[in-house]
Amino acid sequence: MKTKKSQYYSIKKHLKYIKSDQVSEHLIRTTLLSLFIVFSIGVILYARGYRFDPVRKQLSSTGILAVSSTPRAAKVYINGDFRGATDLNLSLSPGTYTVEVKKEGYTPYSTTLKLRGEIVEVVNPVLFPLNPSLSPLTNLGITKAEEIDSSDKILLFSENGNLETDGIYAFEASRTPLNIFQPLKRLALKSSLLQSGSFSDSNVEFSHDYKQAIITLLQEDSSVSYLISLDQENQIPLNVTESKQALLSAWEKEHKKELQKIFEAYPKEIRKIASDSFSMARHSPDQTKVLYRAKRTVNLPMVIVPPLIGSNQTTESRQLLQDHVYVYDRKEDKNFEIGSSDKEIESIRWYSDSSHLVFGEVKQITLSDYDGTAKQAIYSGPLSQRFFAITSAGQLLILSNLNPLQNPLPDIYEVGIR
Repeated sequence: MKTKKSQYYSIKKHLKYIKSDQVSEHLIRTTLLSLFIVFSIGVILYARGYRFDPVRKQLSSTGILAVSSTPRAAKVYINGDFRGATDLNLSLSPGTYTVEVKKEGYTPYSTTLKLRGEIVEVVNPVLFPLNPSLSPLTNLGITKAEEIDSSDKILLFSENGNLETDGIYAFEASRTPLNIFQPLKRLALKSSLLQSGSFSDSNVEFSHDYKQAIITLLQEDSSVSYLISLDQENQIPLNVTESKQALLSAWEKEHKKELQKIFEAYPKEIRKIASDSFSMARHSPDQTKVLYRAKRTVNLPMVIVPPLIGSNQTTESRQLLQDHVYVYDRKEDKNFEIGSSDKEIESIRWYSDSSHLVFGEVKQITLSDYDGTAKQAIYSGPLSQRFFAITSAGQLLILSNLNPLQNPLPDIYEVGIR
């Protein structure tokens, strides 16, 4: 009996231990699962910008300010306080902040923005040298220069009294030049175009594909127009004085067709207004924005309502005024006024990154964000005919004469802004 009784208690005790182990295992699993859930929630809240506020002793929503720059290692100041160097991510309480990005030897950048909880705001300025270098690219002596749009080419007119060299040339900016002076492609000799008069009085009109141009020249009391190819030499340029207007009309028709294809990618609410009311339209290199002059006063309807989270905070101008200049960003459905004169658009270029505009002013060349804010001077030296061009590689090219006592005519220079 004792043996059976002892066996009974032994089994009961063993079962008790098994049950205890099962409870402990279940408790461990529950604890680990709870910790995993708490950790996951914490990671999600942290990623969304929540931080523990020791003053209030509670979790508070914060925004994330991501600051980078070109070049990097620039100092970042938030409301005047140094916070580190680029690239930099800061978690800040919601509010309005002034962000300054500075690097010794470069132009400073400053902007004011409103930071909201759980939102990432990006500040990514391009800083330019305060004292940029100048590198000569031609030694031709240039009477007139015309940028060939949608390319890295420039049309050059040269006349130095030399029958063998005076003429029209095509200059193409090279990203990796092997020589100091890059080779020029001669398109036409002056002797085949002008017997008297000067290239300085010429007028250039390009075809829709920029493969041809009509050169109109003044000769005594009349004018004559020639059609030239921009890809090869024109030994005998074609006189199109009588058919000039017909050619220009045909080119304009083709240009409108090309614009229409681009506008097809725009929201349908904007498409017709863009076709009817945007003139002198210049698209950014990435085709997401367009610089244009308003042909008439019209309201630009909002397509994205409410605005995208984290989109550009600059105040918009949806009421288009005739002859004013604007930039429309189709990705964010934002429209910004850039200038109040239709002539201003002629001196504005897109920078190669599609995020900035370059302005040719009377005594300097400036650059701003694509919404017209944060303008800074990038060149304020000698400038002839207010000519400048931006290449696809981000080079700034100017027409300048650095030695007028020895050289009567200017040449093309690259400004070392990068």
